Amino acid sequence: METIIYPYPPNNEVHFIGIGGIGTSALARWFLTHNYKVSGSDSESSLITNALKKEGVNIFIGHRAKNIPQKTELVIYSAAIPTENIEFKKANSLRIPMKSYAEALGDLTKQYKTIAVSGSHGKSTTTALLSLVLIKAGFDPTVIIGTKLKEFGDSNFREGKGQNLILEADEYNGSFLNYSPFAAIITNIDREHLDYYKNLTAVKKAFLKFIDNIRQGGILVVNKDDKNLFSLKSRIQKIAKKKKIKIFWYGFRVVPRLIPHISALLKIPGEHNLSNTLAVYALAKVLKIKEKDVFEAISNYSGAWRRMEYRGELRIENLEYRKKKIKTPPSILNSKSSILVYDDYAHHPTEIKATLAGIAQKWPKTPIICVFQPHQAKRLAILFKEFISAFNNADTLILLDIFKVKGRDSSASLRASASTRDVNSQKLAESIKKHIAKLNHDTKLKNIIYLPYHEKLLKTIKNIILNPQSSILNPSAIIIMMGAGDIYKMTDKLIK
Repeated sequence: METIIYPYPPNNEVHFIGIGGIGTSALARWFLTHNYKVSGSDSESSLITNALKKEGVNIFIGHRAKNIPQKTELVIYSAAIPTENIEFKKANSLRIPMKSYAEALGDLTKQYKTIAVSGSHGKSTTTALLSLVLIKAGFDPTVIIGTKLKEFGDSNFREGKGQNLILEADEYNGSFLNYSPFAAIITNIDREHLDYYKNLTAVKKAFLKFIDNIRQGGILVVNKDDKNLFSLKSRIQKIAKKKKIKIFWYGFRVVPRLIPHISALLKIPGEHNLSNTLAVYALAKVLKIKEKDVFEAISNYSGAWRRMEYRGELRIENLEYRKKKIKTPPSILNSKSSILVYDDYAHHPTEIKATLAGIAQKWPKTPIICVFQPHQAKRLAILFKEFISAFNNADTLILLDIFKVKGRDSSASLRASASTRDVNSQKLAESIKKHIAKLNHDTKLKNIIYLPYHEKLLKTIKNIILNPQSSILNPSAIIIMMGAGDIYKMTDKLIK
């Protein structure tokens, strides 16, 4: 492959504002591996900023005008960075060229033979599976993904020597409209990012524009099982005809003979992950990749960071003998039992339902304790009714306070929306209790707790499990720590 030349040649200095983001950090790693001098700032330190520092990035914690190196040739900023950010304003005053993360990445997509994976849900898993399949098949792709993979050295970036760039293409803020792929996968379309798009119609229009960005004569792989996506069939075909794009629909009824075989190979639970795998299989077939390579890559994949990621065990003493009516033998009083703890990124009602359904399907007799941290006040307000019925496959639900998103949950925007201002986790807990009371016995969910102080999470979970009246009678219960905010940091305290 020819050397990739970015519009700004190597050895120049590139500064990132908001470098700790999952996307910006991956792009920073691309520049670092291509011999650029890379610096970056973020409001607080994190696992990502610490890792970047070890890799050679000059990291600043806190935003200050002096953070921008004097010889900076390009500033790249996260979508979460407001224009009033002091580094943003300083770069403008110095007339340093500035690009958003999506704009800078868009430049890269024109240099590679890019494959973009998009959709409201399932992007990271699909991108991960596709990357491993292409690696196994010898394509040696460069990969930018919205999670960390152990196969990439616990990184969200892989430098390849082949001509392909595999990219997770996020639709938020119209980011994916900056990309120029030769091939694309769309997993589904849902009412997501409604703080930006306002309604489903606007989301659909954005995906049609994304399809129109596929290069002339390119490839599009789309989910036939998704009703919102399939409703655009005639409009997709119109775009495809104009640009000579080859369309391939995938789904459970498209290749029924393969479903049992792929299901047996998959280590990650849930029909949604089986659907994601069918998307990868469909594109691999178009790229003439051997089935044995596809199946081997699929069978070796055990998941990604915060995608049903097994984290460890919560050890609880006397779990089996908590009923006060039973006289506990002294020899058993010191016995310990383990509760499996998982992390998951699900933050939209559709994702929550799919994840919990997948767990319930894989472990049908194992009680599930779901600890959920709502992500973004506007999302909770807009999709409040959908959230109420999203947790039916859990036995116990613990609701933490909302994780407010910088740049998207500003005080001004919250004041402007009465519906957002009046919605919180406590009201969600009350609404879910009313919902399950109406369902009577048609749901597993029996116990809902609103917990405003996450410092009491460990004690709360132990009280639930050790309560003689608890429905959690099985010592092999599963705790799923769920949300797109900082809830994963709380997991460490459970498994230490």
